[in-house]
Amino acid sequence: MNIQDTPAIVTGGASGLGAATARMLTEHGARVTLFDQNADLGAQTAADIGARFAEVDVRDAERIDHALAEAEQANGVAQILINCAGIAPAMRLVGKDGSPHSAEVFRNAIEINLIGTFNVMSRFAARLAAVEPAGEEHGMIVNTASIAAFEGQIGQAAYASSKGGVASLTLPAARELARHRIRVVAIAPGLFETPMMAGLPQAARDSLGEQVPHPSRLGKPAEFATLVKSILDNPMLNGEVIRLDGAIRMAPR
Repeated sequence: MNIQDTPAIVTGGASGLGAATARMLTEHGARVTLFDQNADLGAQTAADIGARFAEVDVRDAERIDHALAEAEQANGVAQILINCAGIAPAMRLVGKDGSPHSAEVFRNAIEINLIGTFNVMSRFAARLAAVEPAGEEHGMIVNTASIAAFEGQIGQAAYASSKGGVASLTLPAARELARHRIRVVAIAPGLFETPMMAGLPQAARDSLGEQVPHPSRLGKPAEFATLVKSILDNPMLNGEVIRLDGAIRMAPR
């Protein structure tokens, strides 16, 4: 998939994996629009890397349609979509005080991580499918799953369920969109240096990094972006969930 001069959307682009990926895309000449709920940080990141910014809640289909139309007016019909928007709530099915898992917490994780991913990709794909393909490669969607989809830990019921949905969405979406020459791949990151990790003490982050067989550290957002670039470059990568985790397999807790 060509990147130079290609319109692209990155959700969750204000920080973390999304920001690193957006930076990679702009450095290779893409015309990028960031979607994020954090208006201040999103605008700052966009200014830093030479991208556009749109304040978007991925649960809001109407707002997504409006933001895609604005991005299209500025840059043309988007051909690359990288979905990085997400949350990582931690809550046990039965709390230490005996209380049940909050249905609202569970629902919110599903709505942002899974339905939010679906909302953006379906609307992105509909707009792109309306354009006649000019060659073998017409579009690319990269979604963000997680190794929690396969080895969710205690306290990750909501998060693992949402990311498992993203992983399961990959193949049927790739099969359906193949007739439009749009590829769909998901990345399942392991332990990465993201804003979600930033709230932990340094000792805790170091301890988590040591659990990774090799390299024994937390992953860097730029390494996630490098994999996105590799996926874009290789037209035979389609319908797959790719682990990016340094060979870690998560223990129950």
